[in-house]
Amino acid sequence: MALFSTLAKYKNFGLLVIRVGLGIMFIWHGYPMLIGGPKMWGEVGSATRYIGIHFLPVVWGLLAALTQAVGGVLLILGLAFRPVCLLLVINLIVAVMFHLHQSGDSGGLGGAAHAIEDAVVFAGLFFIGPGSYSVDKK
Repeated sequence: MALFSTLAKYKNFGLLVIRVGLGIMFIWHGYPMLIGGPKMWGEVGSATRYIGIHFLPVVWGLLAALTQAVGGVLLILGLAFRPVCLLLVINLIVAVMFHLHQSGDSGGLGGAAHAIEDAVVFAGLFFIGPGSYSVDKK
């Protein structure tokens, strides 16, 4: 549509909007897990059992919380962008597997949908890159 054809020159701004929006939301979800301490980390990390990892749930939970909270900050800055996207995809795959093994409202495909959607977005961003408005710009 001709009306929107000039927006292509703003693709870097669009990437910035995506980075900031997703970064804020991942900080929002990750920070409470991060400050939740070992009990929370163990609960979060126990989800790794659904991908065959049955050891050190506290460590995996801490790493998941750090990935979300610190990863959110790095997304906003556009720093270490592709490694952060990759770590978030891995984190979200674990979340998907967790939800697929649950019952009730938080289980099944409906419960996993949000994690699947975010994983697809981060997989795409991994290839696209952070855009010009980032610390990693080239």
